Amino acid sequence: MTGRSLPAEHLSPLATLVDELLADVGYEIAVAIEVIDDAVPGYGGLFDPTTTPTELRQALEELLASELSQPPISEPADDSFVLYVDGSSRGNPGPAGAGAVIVDAAENQLARLGRPAGSRAGNNVAEYVALQLGLSELLTRYEPRSVEVRIDSMTVIRDVWKGNDPSESGVETYSEAIASALSKIPKHQYTHLADSDPNPADALATVGADIAAFGPG
Repeated sequence: MTGRSLPAEHLSPLATLVDELLADVGYEIAVAIEVIDDAVPGYGGLFDPTTTPTELRQALEELLASELSQPPISEPADDSFVLYVDGSSRGNPGPAGAGAVIVDAAENQLARLGRPAGSRAGNNVAEYVALQLGLSELLTRYEPRSVEVRIDSMTVIRDVWKGNDPSESGVETYSEAIASALSKIPKHQYTHLADSDPNPADALATVGADIAAFGPG
């Protein structure tokens, strides 16, 4: 799994700590939330309004200093994968999150990933972050022969698969990392998702945006 944090836009110190913990558990967002909730004193938790920033910061710092166990890697049906990705930004720009779900050829969900994408980032940036997140973890965990990326962002599709120059300022780091990742996968293609199509990464991106909205802490 990812051994270090992936690049991120600006985050508050508190959101940065959560993102660092997410990196330690391979961006498995449900695992991270459970670990944090267990570490917060009393009945509070990551999103509980009774949890103070000080309590959350102390819990996160203690967790990051400990030996966190990595969740087991699920065994895929074969070396063909589907990758759902989605980005979410409140205010566009605003608190933004990225989500990705790795699925195998038998439609088994292998990983549910999420992270904050920036405290004041646009939706297109969040979509780039989501694609980089999903591809990074896919390559870290498996040796994919093929991947079908299911995504609703036509901006990212045009830039990544149709050869356009990045149309969003500041996404060059992400687009270069995405191009490098795709070059390691022999066969890759995209499917454009309509707004009405189900996307399991959507909820994860929303949680990432919730984390990005954490205050200065």
